[in-house]
Parts: sequence; C-alpha cells; structure tokens
Amino acid sequence: MPTIRRKDKRLSWVLFLGALGLIVLAICLAVFRKGPWIVPAAEKARANPLASTEENLKAAKELYSNRCSDCHGDQGKGDGSEAMMYDPAPSDLTNTTEMNKLTDGEIFYQITEGRKPMPSFKKKLTEQQRWQLVLLVRSFTAPVAVAPPAVPATMKPEPPVKPN
Repeated sequence: MPTIRRKDKRLSWVLFLGALGLIVLAICLAVFRKGPWIVPAAEKARANPLASTEENLKAAKELYSNRCSDCHGDQGKGDGSEAMMYDPAPSDLTNTTEMNKLTDGEIFYQITEGRKPMPSFKKKLTEQQRWQLVLLVRSFTAPVAVAPPAVPATMKPEPPVKPN
C-alpha cells in the first residue's frame, strides 16, 4: 500500500505544479497583451491605395455600423454598447493625438490581424473593405469645416451714403 500512496502524492504534486504553471502563463499573457501593438515595419510603411471619396466613406460607414460600432461606438469614441465587456477597452478613434501617431498601414494591420479582444478581419472583410475602414477611422479625427457665424440682419453695416 505505501507505494500507491507515494504515487498518488507524486501525481498530486505534478498536477498542482502543472496547474500553477498554467496560472502563471495566463497571468503573463494577460500582462503582455495590454502592451502596444507590434506592427512590422513593412506593414507600417503601407500606404492606403484608396482615395477618400464619398463612395468609399459610405461603404465604410455601413461596414463600421455592422462590424465595429458595438465596441468602438457610433462616433468612434470607444463607448459602444459592448465596450465595457472588454479589457483592454476599445480604442477611442477620435483621439487625435493617438491616431496621428499611427500610419494608415498600422491601422490596416490592426484591423486585419486583430488582437484579443478585437477580432481579426483578414478573412471576414476584403482588402478593399479594410482600406475603406482606414479612411473612415481617419475621418473621425479629420478637422470639421466650420461655417463662419451668420451675422444678424440688425448688425449688418449700412451701405455707404453717397454725398450730394
């Protein structure tokens, strides 16, 4: 009987150490996945082959509504209906400072490859659709043309009077 108990103890220790190793691995993965995206240099250098046309932006808005807005929000602020369920939280695509640090190639890579919790869209969207989304993401931080304020009729200057 003593040999059976010894084997049980060894098995218990092996299982304990195995479980402990898995826990440590899970913690390490959780810590490292929160770091910055690592995008290959060749991908960073890629330029968007599409022009920012009304047609491309319209197509991208439809894709964004169907695939992205639940997490990134309708306006790209990272406040979608499902955003609170994820860690790390979805990016605020309207943050001009952060978005200006990224090249179009980096944004395309992030959409294409994904990273937990963001899914990869490599097989779900065509290359053209992913580039269209890059255009839309860029439009979230584009300066908005503001019309000059209208001057009320009471403040309009009087036309000059001609001397007699």
